[in-house]
Amino acid sequence: MRGMPSPTARSAATLADLSAGTAAAASSRVLHRGLLWLVAAAFFMQALDSTIVNTAVPAMATALGVTPLDMRTALTSYVLTLAVLIPASPWLCDRFGTRRVFAAAIAVFGIGSLLCGIARTLPELVLARVIQGIGGASLMPVGRYVLVRTIDKREYVQAMSTVATFGLLGSVLGPLLGGLLVQFTSWRLIFLINVPVGLAGLWMNRRDMPEYRLERARPFDSAGFVMFAAASALLLTASEQAGAQVHHWWLVAACLALAVLLAAGYVRHSRRTEHPVTDLGLLRVRSLAVALVGNLFTRLGIGGMFLLLVLFLQVGCGWSPTLAGLMMVPQALGSISSKWVVNRLLLRLGYRRLLLANTTAVAVMLAVFSQVDGTTPAWLIAILVFVYGCFTGLQYTTMNTLAYIDVDIRHASMASSMASTTQYLSISFGIAFASLLMEVFVGHQVHAAHAYVSAFHVTVLVLAVVTALAATIFLRLRPDHPGAAAREGGPAA
Repeated sequence: MRGMPSPTARSAATLADLSAGTAAAASSRVLHRGLLWLVAAAFFMQALDSTIVNTAVPAMATALGVTPLDMRTALTSYVLTLAVLIPASPWLCDRFGTRRVFAAAIAVFGIGSLLCGIARTLPELVLARVIQGIGGASLMPVGRYVLVRTIDKREYVQAMSTVATFGLLGSVLGPLLGGLLVQFTSWRLIFLINVPVGLAGLWMNRRDMPEYRLERARPFDSAGFVMFAAASALLLTASEQAGAQVHHWWLVAACLALAVLLAAGYVRHSRRTEHPVTDLGLLRVRSLAVALVGNLFTRLGIGGMFLLLVLFLQVGCGWSPTLAGLMMVPQALGSISSKWVVNRLLLRLGYRRLLLANTTAVAVMLAVFSQVDGTTPAWLIAILVFVYGCFTGLQYTTMNTLAYIDVDIRHASMASSMASTTQYLSISFGIAFASLLMEVFVGHQVHAAHAYVSAFHVTVLVLAVVTALAATIFLRLRPDHPGAAAREGGPAA
């Protein structure tokens, strides 16, 4: 017909459009290469700092004049600060702009790292870790947000994969680097190396970070934020006091009671607020609720395993910090390896069957560690740690994707904030719970190596039971794929 292009012409036009789209995406990636490096460096720095401290715990305890189990506060304070401050990141970007918020995050993180490196007492170190957490809370959320706004949609997945790879690399190198620095230099360098990295980050931020902000940001839920943060801190304080050498049970009871009151107050407050810091109404989506609750209780059983292994290997078995750090690497490698099969397993089994089976497998692996002692060959421990890493990596990835499968796109940002907050809260409670169990089972023999070995055996058995019980949470998922009803037009919750 006259006026209609020929098939050849249409094919040529389509190829031209595809070529133009590919060129535009490639141009976007090249144009924002500096931004990718900046966000990747932030992910790497935070992942590194979350794992590098673990292998240094015994050396830091000796230097600060405390027991290794007392060091749990230095670990939990950082993670808890991340948990309570992450929900504020979106509002900060809207109000002050991404460039200023990211620069402030890098600067505060660097200052906190410097203070950690010069700390002389445990309270000083805990305070410095809190400052570190204040800065670190905005690094990953702001980095993700800027990439979504800046990078071409056709290149976003590749860009995010590149950035995530650096985060995984940080988690792999962290334990080994921490062991090397402790054994051959000083534990203080674990924190001080962040200072020059932070200075480089500030320079890159000024050059490559785009500025996104709203002319008029929505009101911030200050009252809700304070109640949520205070309740979380009080719960952790109660667990810390329960594990203290001098028990003040009245203080434990008071912290628990006040935390419950604040939590109840926040539930009531969130229902009456137009823009709550955490929208509890989203918990009506069954898959999201199961993902968050399952994440919380599963990590309660496995969140402190890193610390337990370090104490077992270094204090109980007399391993060097470097060898103990090297033994943590297989867990990170196993976690990375599991990401290659998670999609196939989900398609084959669905979320319900996969999470039930995998959570049970994690519990079994925890029980297996109760048979490891000082005579177990290092290669066998490495294999067990790798297999354990495979199962835990599969667990985390599956739970994280479950949180978004039925959530409306309008609420994706809030769901992401809730998932990240739950993740870090559960890690902090997991560390506190594991160290509390170790404290109870070690008893007064805090300087006896054999006491840490026997305490480790009993602790991992208790954690195995807790993890196995957590598997029952996933029974609330439908037998079929939890997103099937939503795709078929049925209710998602």
